[in-house]
Amino acid sequence: MHAEIAQFLRYLDVERNASDLTIKSYREDLMDLADFLTEEGQKKVVPRDVDASHLRVYVSALHDAGYARTSIARKLASLRSFYRFAQRQQMADTNPAKPLRNPRGQRKLPHFLTAEEVLTLISSPDSNDAMGLRDIAIFEVIYSAGLRVSEVVGMNDRDLDFDEGTVRIRGKGKKERIGSIGTHAAKALHSYYAVRKRADHGDSKDLPTFTNKFGQRLTTRSIARMLEKHIKQCGLDTRTTPHTLRHSFATHLLDRGADIRSVQEMLGHKSLVTTQIYTHVSTAALKQAYTKAHPRASKKPGVPSKV
Repeated sequence: MHAEIAQFLRYLDVERNASDLTIKSYREDLMDLADFLTEEGQKKVVPRDVDASHLRVYVSALHDAGYARTSIARKLASLRSFYRFAQRQQMADTNPAKPLRNPRGQRKLPHFLTAEEVLTLISSPDSNDAMGLRDIAIFEVIYSAGLRVSEVVGMNDRDLDFDEGTVRIRGKGKKERIGSIGTHAAKALHSYYAVRKRADHGDSKDLPTFTNKFGQRLTTRSIARMLEKHIKQCGLDTRTTPHTLRHSFATHLLDRGADIRSVQEMLGHKSLVTTQIYTHVSTAALKQAYTKAHPRASKKPGVPSKV
């Protein structure tokens, strides 16, 4: 199946303009299946040889190996896409992945910070230090626009429009959206610009907004390490990651009455279902606050509170 997989990946790149990360994920998922089938059958496999029973054995092996349900669902989605392509190219007569159901997911509520905790985090870096000013600006921008860490890393100066208070964001699948840069984030960026070091990029128009001490573009891992350092310094929950600020952005907007469709647009979510988890976060927080504060709220079902 290797030749057919390579053809499918070229299609994703050239005709679908898929991102490098998307193509990498498809390659890993499909090559994993091809290797599994080869090991099972000890012969060369082509797409037409595979039926639903083969894939059920494969999915069972994934469960036995301890793969998360979300990972198995993603692999099945990759297989369905590949076989739709294979059918169009007459490499296969049917789509054997189509009748397979995704494993039922267990959706966990995302961890988020309170508004006070966000302020604690933003105040943690040293504002008298160049790298401290950079870190403050990164936190402010993520929280202001609800960015993914990869979107922060990919930011360039020309993406920012301070007059309009906006930033152009290149999200998943090379899709673009416009985010908001609030006054606090804009002020933090200007303070950082005054001390920023940047390596010589020639005449490039894609000058990175956030750089390391050598003037090179930051990586997602370097931002994660930077956040870990500040989390330890200010004593916040160790579960906090760069994505936690994005979760906090969405939760705080919905808590304060923002329309869920608008939040979906700001986050760049393709499906409203993905955004709706933040309404559950808000509801859970409200129930917790009610139980803690209301004099007649039962602490346990069926057990009345003492007044």
